[in-house]
Amino acid sequence: MNSLQIALRVLKVDRRTRTSAILTAIGVAVATGLVLLLATLPFATQNREQRALWQGEDFYSRGSDAPAKIVFNSAKDYFDGQQIMRVDVALTPGATAAEVPLPAGVPQLPGPGETVVSPALGRLLQGHPADQLGDRFGKPVGALGEDALRFPEQLVALVGHTPDQMPENANPIAGFPGGKARPDPLLMLLSWVGIIVLLVPSLVLVASSARLTAARRERRLAAIRLAGATPGQVTNMVAAETTLSAGIGALLGLLISPALHGLASFVPWAGGTWLASDFALPVGLTVFIVLAIPVLVVLAGVLGLRRVLKNPLFATGGHTKKPLRWWRLLALPAAGLFFLVAVTTAKDSGGITMVMAGLFLLVGSAAVVGPWVTSAVGGTFVRIWRRPSALLAGRRLRDDPKGAYRASAGIVLAVFAGSMALTLLPTFESMAGGGRSFQDSVLYVDTDAQHAGTIVDQANASLRKYGQAEKAVAVGEVYLVQGEGRERNGNRALVMTCADAVKLTRYGLTPANCTGGPAVFGDKQLDLATYKIATEWEAPAVAVNSGTRAEAVPPRDSDLSSTSIIDPAALPAGLTPKWVTVVAPTTDANREIVRTALAAPAAGEEIGSRDQYLFNQQTELGDLRRVTVIGLIAAGILAGCSAAVATAGSVMDRRRTFGALMAAGTPVRVLARALRMEAALPALVATVGAGIVGVLVGVGLYSMVDPRGIVLSPWLLAPVVLGVGVALLGASVCTPALKRVQAEPLAEE
Repeated sequence: MNSLQIALRVLKVDRRTRTSAILTAIGVAVATGLVLLLATLPFATQNREQRALWQGEDFYSRGSDAPAKIVFNSAKDYFDGQQIMRVDVALTPGATAAEVPLPAGVPQLPGPGETVVSPALGRLLQGHPADQLGDRFGKPVGALGEDALRFPEQLVALVGHTPDQMPENANPIAGFPGGKARPDPLLMLLSWVGIIVLLVPSLVLVASSARLTAARRERRLAAIRLAGATPGQVTNMVAAETTLSAGIGALLGLLISPALHGLASFVPWAGGTWLASDFALPVGLTVFIVLAIPVLVVLAGVLGLRRVLKNPLFATGGHTKKPLRWWRLLALPAAGLFFLVAVTTAKDSGGITMVMAGLFLLVGSAAVVGPWVTSAVGGTFVRIWRRPSALLAGRRLRDDPKGAYRASAGIVLAVFAGSMALTLLPTFESMAGGGRSFQDSVLYVDTDAQHAGTIVDQANASLRKYGQAEKAVAVGEVYLVQGEGRERNGNRALVMTCADAVKLTRYGLTPANCTGGPAVFGDKQLDLATYKIATEWEAPAVAVNSGTRAEAVPPRDSDLSSTSIIDPAALPAGLTPKWVTVVAPTTDANREIVRTALAAPAAGEEIGSRDQYLFNQQTELGDLRRVTVIGLIAAGILAGCSAAVATAGSVMDRRRTFGALMAAGTPVRVLARALRMEAALPALVATVGAGIVGVLVGVGLYSMVDPRGIVLSPWLLAPVVLGVGVALLGASVCTPALKRVQAEPLAEE
């Protein structure tokens, strides 16, 4: 009878071994499915971006020897808070539409006055008046396919023009942008963090499941070893038994991965969901993951046989375990030092590989430090407390700290991840804000002095046609400077009347500030005798008109302190701002009408607003919150399951002891209380430590983005509280397990 046949025979006749194998297979399936999902995220974002390359969002012309066939421009438009990707094209003189290769999913090249839109944008065009949306693009003549869209709900318009209608910054190119897309760096980072943070609780669940019958299996293998089996035969038996459950679990994880990918396709990221085909992992990487996880499980099972192979008599008769050494505590500071060095050198090295390695070492150090902490807690129990349940719990923690810590290992990782996330998220939220100097509802489009007048006249004509009282105005941009060359300093200034500044900007100017003639307004009163005006930072500067007053007006928002406002009458004769922003006030009722009025004369230039800027920030923060919540829920569920299975395994391992105690008259409630104390108190100490380390890691990761300090929130305590709660919830299975032990004959052991 070979090793596989023996393993199958054991599974057939031993119910508890069969239960352990089933739970191990489930744990391996969960680990495999999660890793396959997280590993696909970078590829999924790359697939999305590959479809959208033709839209040219990040395109800039590098020049080409091929003759230009089209004039191309890409910009963002908005409607009701939703982003529209607008692609403006025109055939160059002498070129024909047949000569231009079309991207996948683009049915045709629109002519002047025509547009090809995505299905989602087509539905919006049908459901809203033309003055709010349709007049921006022209007559729809076709629909874009899925292969041309970043995500199914994306709003895209491919708008045709004549060459003279294209904006000044349009690029003459041979064809639509192409090449190879890059994955989203943020989601790639999150996927690696997720693999590190979620894989460990999954493997802890596997290990806890395997320990359900650890003592029983050790005695069985020791008996076989004493009967004459060689170490190699015993190892093969364990390898066969573990391979059977782990292999089935890995195949099950592979089978459920399409379902996980389908669920993930409904999770929005960067404004939209996903196509199911986005989550495609290379075959080689898929095979590697499906094989690697069972191999790790089998390796861990084989390494756990050292005691049985060397001293089978100890495995059957018991022995005194060696106390854990203090040097285990050095693992955490050593890993922390590696992480610190990796973080501080990440900008110079230009990669995050070492940072992720440091994060992995920190996570791994918990398995080294945690048992020592558990042993120390047990020693405290034995020395100080005298209640029976406390003495039983303390003796267990002291005698088997590795086994006792196993119940809270997954919880420690979940608390670590939660503390790290709740350190970073409030800090990222505190960074929200900023934007242009105009009020939130004001629309603006950047242009130059040559085209500003035309845009203002045409936009105001359209506003009159639509029956709107609002008017667009041109706001120039100059610099108030001191000194020359490298010694020059100063700040940007907007050229607009005081009345327009009151109505259009968020400086907080009032009509009372507008009395007394031309003025320069800033966060402090400038000495205009020492300041001059320049159209660009390095351009020649001229003095402000005499009679101009300077007035200090502390701005409402701190981000406006570097910008001043200067009245047009203060500009010297002949000085014309080179760059101009055309702005128009709006209300909630007419915002899209005003945007449409600006769209035609803007000729493809982006029309922005501060409220849209802030909305985009909240969208990005919402993505981070959503991914964080999903990850922490998954980590919490895995941690709770591993705690429950580990507690049940602890009871099963000590069936003889508990049976003897019950036979001697010890109440079940005393034993249940001892088991709950075993789970809760080490979890409390370990989760507090994990929370502190998580905060420090969050600070380190944030320092790679911004050297400023972080924002600490009271919510940082939530992971610790929830961690202890999950530990107690997992430990609640001890009472049913003890009652089962009480009901079964002690002689079975």
